[in-house]
Amino acid sequence: MAVTASSFCMVFPTCCLHILEIVFIAIKVKEGLGGNVRVILSGAAPLATHVEEYLRVVTCAHVLQGYGLTETCAGSFVSLPNQMSMIGTVGPPVPNIDARLESVPDMNYDALASTPRGEICIKGETLFSGYYRREDLTEEVLVDGWFHTGDIGEWQPDGSMKIIDRKKNIFKLSQGEYVAVENLENIYGVVSAIDSIWVYGNSFESFLVAVVNPNKEALESWAEGNGISGDFEALCENPKAKEYILGELSKTGKEKKLKGFEFIRAVHLDPVPFDMERDLITPTYKRKRPQLLKYYQGAIDNMYKSAK
Repeated sequence: MAVTASSFCMVFPTCCLHILEIVFIAIKVKEGLGGNVRVILSGAAPLATHVEEYLRVVTCAHVLQGYGLTETCAGSFVSLPNQMSMIGTVGPPVPNIDARLESVPDMNYDALASTPRGEICIKGETLFSGYYRREDLTEEVLVDGWFHTGDIGEWQPDGSMKIIDRKKNIFKLSQGEYVAVENLENIYGVVSAIDSIWVYGNSFESFLVAVVNPNKEALESWAEGNGISGDFEALCENPKAKEYILGELSKTGKEKKLKGFEFIRAVHLDPVPFDMERDLITPTYKRKRPQLLKYYQGAIDNMYKSAK
């Protein structure tokens, strides 16, 4: 007789049923991958910690994250199997390179602090020799043999590196405060009611706005519970839905103890996810900020007008 999680309902308490469900899912996923997968290596874009942990369970395999750039001949860091402390990091440097952090005072990142944070710099025989016919760009990123990646990292106690920010994607608001936008997008990105977010700040304004791809199930569930009708597209236009999403973002901002200028003051809800067809993201799902600004300029202008 086939055994399913539901057949244990009369015997096992709820917690045991949850464990059984996970076991059955893991078996199916493992079989779906052929049954012989031992290691899964992820690169190009970071995995959320909860995704990495989930994949380790359901695939019955080691899930590792790596980091590198075209200029460094790809992989420069990679996490190690069986090192649970390295979940959420890209691991230690590979043996053929040297790596260091360089302080970024404008962003308050100190490479010599008790928790070292700064721009990741890489040196080694695998570095590129320079950009073709762009000596100006080459001189900008290669200094004394060290390649400046533009990524902000944080050394962990176990020697692994955690990518926490991007040096170049910062801007200053009208009151003089610097905003590390990718860090904020990572923080707000954990809100369960949304699938994706792009945060924008105008240097002539004192606050931030955002374009959000709401989670369809979460928004429809909220609407049903609040007696609001309409399809997904209509809900994204509903002012109350925008207030709901804004409230969820603010709640997370308070939990993470963000500064006042780091809170989102207005949102535009787009039911269509950011995609390559509209040239809004790269093939590795990185946001193309100039293109996003051009595409959503009208919505941004309206948000700034309405939030003042």
